[in-house]
Amino acid sequence: MPTKSPQEYWQKNLRLLAILLSIWFLASYGFGILLAEPLNQIQIGGFKLGFWFAQQGSIYIFIILIFVYVNQMNKLDKEFGVEEE
Repeated sequence: MPTKSPQEYWQKNLRLLAILLSIWFLASYGFGILLAEPLNQIQIGGFKLGFWFAQQGSIYIFIILIFVYVNQMNKLDKEFGVEEE
């Protein structure tokens, strides 16, 4: 029987979601749109960095954030005693 409340579990879950979605927003909207012009001064592999973020970077970051979310949720589930076997 878990000793911590379900409200605390969801509070931590929502905090994690807010952090990860903020990172994704910054990468996709911030780097891909708002900061595209300054980032285009930097080239990686022949492509401008602002273009890369707009076309591919935000997708890669989103995929990485999915794995981070899974890892952190597994830890949170263990902490609250609701992990799957």
